[in-house]
Amino acid sequence: MDIYLDEIDEAIADELMSVGGLTAYIQSLLEDDHYLQQVWVTGEVSSVHGHKSGLFFTLKDPDNGEQINCVIWRGQLPKLAIVPTAGDQIILLGTMQVYAPRGEYRLKGWQVLPAGEGLQAIRYRQLKGRLEAEGLFDPDRKRPLPVHPQIIAVVTSPQAAAWGDIQKTLGQRYPGLQVLLSPATVQGDSAPESILRAIARIARDGRAEVLILARGGGAVEDLACFNEELVVRAIATSPVPVITGIGHERDESLADLVADYHAHTPTAAAEAVIPRLADLVNQHQALIQQLRTTIQQRFTQETNHLQQLQQLLEPRRLLREITREQQLIHQKQQQLITATKQQLQLAAKHLDLLDQKLIALDPQAILQRGYAVVRAESGAIARDATQLVVGQTLDIQLHKGRINATITSITPIKSG
Repeated sequence: MDIYLDEIDEAIADELMSVGGLTAYIQSLLEDDHYLQQVWVTGEVSSVHGHKSGLFFTLKDPDNGEQINCVIWRGQLPKLAIVPTAGDQIILLGTMQVYAPRGEYRLKGWQVLPAGEGLQAIRYRQLKGRLEAEGLFDPDRKRPLPVHPQIIAVVTSPQAAAWGDIQKTLGQRYPGLQVLLSPATVQGDSAPESILRAIARIARDGRAEVLILARGGGAVEDLACFNEELVVRAIATSPVPVITGIGHERDESLADLVADYHAHTPTAAAEAVIPRLADLVNQHQALIQQLRTTIQQRFTQETNHLQQLQQLLEPRRLLREITREQQLIHQKQQQLITATKQQLQLAAKHLDLLDQKLIALDPQAILQRGYAVVRAESGAIARDATQLVVGQTLDIQLHKGRINATITSITPIKSG
């Protein structure tokens, strides 16, 4: 029986996609995944096939036989620590990639390391990168420690020296403080689950204001439980702030990175969680003294201000101030009048002097005294008789009127 497209239910038709579309969708899921863009994978090399474009091989899980196809392109081969061969146990750093023409996914390799030693470090970095990408180590998500906690929870082994150090430190710094011990195994394969249960026990109890996760120093293998994802997530989801004091200073565990506060030793963790009682007393006394000083200073300031206001409001004092200001104004007025009179006198004297100078220089005044101004026909003033000639006509200006004269004789003045 033939089935035509128009007979298919519209809902099914809307969900249809091509093979290429499905492959592209799967490709985007794998290649855009942040975690799969840089992943460390360990396994056994098999089916190695060299090609001019690169090296193709299969990476097999020796425990269950599961396989994944891998490729390392030709340009990357010289950069490898080792070139994988059949039967090798390796650690491969790569990126997930989809080969669309065949609809296959494979791991594109960037680096190859021998498995065995260093595998634990690789797993540590891989887990650290994934948790860091989730934001578990961000400083912004870390909670502040309570200033004066009254109930403190401790997760550690009751037989460990760390428990004794914490009790001693807390007892010395703040006698009478309530401490809740939630026992846990802090070493070995069972430690992660044990720590998880201990933290959950504190959460259910609900009394503690802060939690200390502690262990003394030891070998790297002994501290491996603090790098387990189970423990890291338990710290991240703890309802109260967590302080780690895991007695090692060479490296930070993942538990240290996710904790709200990281101390290097159990003793340092106990010191960080609670201030010393004697220090609190000293701080309290210093604050009291500072408060007394501030109050006394403010009281003195306000008293002085009040006195000033009372003085300003006193009628007699106000009247004296007004009288004093009036006297000062009158004095300034007299000084101004005196200075103005002096300036006027000086100006009058200067004006008289200028008037006298003008009179002395006025030509009419000279003519009035009997002098005359003699001009030649050209209009030039005659000053020297030797420059004149007999018969020359002259214009003579007197004080009142003018006359014309003709030279009949010239008598030069004999010198000496």
